[in-house]
Order: sequence, then C-alpha cells, then structure tokens
Amino acid sequence: MPPFLHREYHLSSSAVLQDIVIGLSDGLTVPFALAAGLSGAVQSSGLVITAGLAEIVAGSIAMGLGGYLAGRTEVDHYAAELAREHAEVRTVPDTERREVQELLANMGLSPATAAQATHELTQDPEQWVKFMMKYELDLEEPDPKQAPKSAGTIAAAYAVGGLIPLSAYFFTATPQQGLLWSGAITLLCLLVFGFFKSRLTGQPPVPGALKMAATGAAAAGAAYYVAHLVNGVRL
Repeated sequence: MPPFLHREYHLSSSAVLQDIVIGLSDGLTVPFALAAGLSGAVQSSGLVITAGLAEIVAGSIAMGLGGYLAGRTEVDHYAAELAREHAEVRTVPDTERREVQELLANMGLSPATAAQATHELTQDPEQWVKFMMKYELDLEEPDPKQAPKSAGTIAAAYAVGGLIPLSAYFFTATPQQGLLWSGAITLLCLLVFGFFKSRLTGQPPVPGALKMAATGAAAAGAAYYVAHLVNGVRL
C-alpha cells in the first residue's frame, strides 16, 4: 500500500496580488462614484467621460505614488533597524545574547538547549542579527525592487478598474442612461471581485462579495444625492 501523502493547503500571499486588490478595489469604486455624481448634475455624457478620464489619470498617479512611497518606507525602516541591531551586537553583546536566549526559551527550548543554541548562533554576527530582526522585531527583509513594481501594478489596476464604470457612458446618449448601465456593470464586477478576493484571503466569499458591492453602491448613491442637492434638484 502506498504511503499516505499529507497535503497542506495554505494561502500564499503575493505582493502583486495585494497591489492588484488595492488598485482594482479603489478603481472600481471611486470613478464609479464620481460618474454617478456627475450624472445627477450634468446633461452631457461627454462631460462625464472627460471628468472620469481625468480622475482615472490623477487617481492612478496618486495611488501608484502611494504604493511606491509605502514600499520605500518599508525598505528604509528595515535598513535603519538592521543598522541598529548591528550596532547593538557590537556594543552590548552580552545584552543581545540574553535576549536571544530569552527568545529561544519562549519558543519552548529547555534552558540548557537555549544556552547551547545561543552560543552557536552568536558565533556568526550576520546570522545573529538576522535572527534578531526576524524573531525580536518580526521584520522580513523587503525586496528593494518591489516599490516601483507596486507603483506600476497599483496604477495599472486602478486604471483598469476605473475604465469599467466609465465605459457605459461611451455607448449611451444621456448620463442617466449611462448611469443605469454603469451601475449594473460595476456592481456585477464588484460582486465578482469581492467574491474572489474573499476566497483568496480565506474569508467567506458571499458576504465579502455583498460587502464590496454595497460599498460601491453606497459611494455612488451618496455622490448622486449630493450632486442633486448642490444643483437644487429635489429627488
């Protein structure tokens, strides 16, 4: 009889996937809300398209820049903490050894085993510092190339998401007609996106899909209502 193969299934989080989720979720929601608000204030689909495209360009740049700055901040923070740990290993090695032994003891090692492991680990300063970064500070070394990758991915995902609600206005005669089609298309996309996003993150997919769609609908409804109020139109 062949041996039983035990397989474990875990979510492997990807930085690219996270960036797509960030960009696409905002891209679907914000331009949709803007287009809905304009649909309650203007009578020209061309104006909605122009404003929507301008918002997508500005939003993509802003979101991409935010992703880049977040990535660079993570890299700079790690570098600063790494330099500090190297300095502490050089200047207060006895204190750092006690911290290593305490960490190993907290992992369940016996005092004798923890002491032996501490002695062996602290023979190599590089491995010593890596251990402290991971288990004392809970920091993983970030990829320095990830910041520009995140910027591009988030910006592209935002643009793709933003074009979905705006596309309906290219093929309808009035903003009101465009809003109906845009709402139907966008809410469907939000449901699908929320469903798969929740599955990938290990959350219940149906409630996740409904929450995502409800967020987009609430944002669009609020924008449409405010536009009517500003223009003095009673609902």
